[in-house]
Amino acid sequence: MALPVGTQAKYWTLAAVAFFGVLYVLGDVILPFILGGAVAYCLDPVADRLEKLGLHRIAAVILISFVALLIFVLGALLIMPTLVEQSVALFKAAPQIFSDLRNFLTTRFPDLMDGESTISKSLASLGETIQSKGGEFVSSLVASVSGIVNVLVLLVLVPIVAFYLLLDWDRMVARIDDLLPRDHAPTIRHLASEIDKTLAAFIRGQGTVCLVLGIFYAVALMSVGLNFGLVVGAVAGALTFIPYVGALVGGALAIGLAFFQFWGEWWWIGAVAVIFFVGQFLEGNVLTPNLVGQSVGLHPVWLIFALSAFGALFGFTGMLVAVPVAASLGVIARWAIGQYKQGRLYRGLYDQEAVAEVTDPPESSAEIAQSRLKD
Repeated sequence: MALPVGTQAKYWTLAAVAFFGVLYVLGDVILPFILGGAVAYCLDPVADRLEKLGLHRIAAVILISFVALLIFVLGALLIMPTLVEQSVALFKAAPQIFSDLRNFLTTRFPDLMDGESTISKSLASLGETIQSKGGEFVSSLVASVSGIVNVLVLLVLVPIVAFYLLLDWDRMVARIDDLLPRDHAPTIRHLASEIDKTLAAFIRGQGTVCLVLGIFYAVALMSVGLNFGLVVGAVAGALTFIPYVGALVGGALAIGLAFFQFWGEWWWIGAVAVIFFVGQFLEGNVLTPNLVGQSVGLHPVWLIFALSAFGALFGFTGMLVAVPVAASLGVIARWAIGQYKQGRLYRGLYDQEAVAEVTDPPESSAEIAQSRLKD
């Protein structure tokens, strides 16, 4: 006999409380395992594809691990030093950039930019604020990552965890499926399938779009000679998961830097603007339709809220689990709404009228004719 609904709700509530409790208490410890699980989840389709081509699972996992390690090492040696160098240089150049902007506006709009105006005072201090806060942000970021877990431990544990999870992924899914409560197994499988589709579209699809656009913006901006082009490309690519925000923020930053660097050389400023127009065209017409699909099922506002809330409650580890938790809650909410719309609470009198139509069918034409003759 199935458990009462109230008892089932208690069990699911206790499971949710235990999950968030473990996340809060052991967030620092489980960070490498969450990262490793995310890597294994993203690479599992590649391993499955290699298996279909004839490779044994362990051979496919070894090949994937070797290629991923090679890409990571090349990125760490070739890209990260330049990215850090340009980021530091951009923070240091912020006061001069805003000083030049104030001088430009003073020349063009002397009444607006007198020495006592709010705009003039704001521009005078904004550059120094960005420089100091930017340096503090980078320092605190490095310090927080070091405080969560030693970087060396991350570099060692994450690949090991990802390797073993990727090797046993299909067996783990089958074992979890075997442990599902029999009464709810079909519903849980349906919800898990919808969650997987949402995560696959967002993490694999949207993540690939962000990576491709980030590389495109960085290479294109550096090819036209824009200073800090790698930083701008990285920022634009990272924010692409929010529709139009990546292009707007990256485009405004790039065009603003281009005005100061290429003032008077309008073709170079136009080239920077064209790069972002081309990037938007590629995103909307080529990348997103083919890699993500028509709908991710994860609203940007809901995603931003989840990232902010989980980051505030559980730190960096919370931000990592925010996307799968937000996707899961979104799928469950849509399923619950569907169940509600099929129930008597939503349908009300409409449901009763439908039942009445079935139980009391209309009179036939012969019966109607006979009743008229009697009258």
